Amino acid sequence: MKVETLELGAFSIVGITVRTDNSDLQKLTHDMQSLWGKFIAENIVQQIPDKVDDAIYCVYTDYVGDHTQPYTALLGCKVAATVLQSVSLPTGLVAQQFAGGKYNKYLVKGNLLEGAVFAKWQEIWALDIPRAYTADFEVYGAKSQNLEAAEVEIFIAIRD
Repeated sequence: MKVETLELGAFSIVGITVRTDNSDLQKLTHDMQSLWGKFIAENIVQQIPDKVDDAIYCVYTDYVGDHTQPYTALLGCKVAATVLQSVSLPTGLVAQQFAGGKYNKYLVKGNLLEGAVFAKWQEIWALDIPRAYTADFEVYGAKSQNLEAAEVEIFIAIRD
């Protein structure tokens, strides 16, 4: 598995959230499918003000401990930090700012409908890496549009 380590700056995401964990895969699947379903059905991407790009971000944050314990999934878009102070968000949307830091980048290539991203997460969970558990995230950019042959980037926060 090819890994690239990067230093990323602070970033802000506006979107919708769900609190979940990985202990019950059936519940996790339901929670994440419901989050994505709401995001698509309510056209959340069009409600987010001042997006910096067209990518969709799924950020995993507010970890209780490690990846086996509860965390928050925030599904949304990156916005300029100034938006957080100057714009009133539509009802139901939340904004969160992340400090950035050192990240390992993993590339997922495959069929999103057949669980390519989840399969990559299972590989990542099995790795012995110094995870920071601050804000891990997936980026669904232009290359993720073809669901059967998508490319998605996963960024894992690591300790210095």
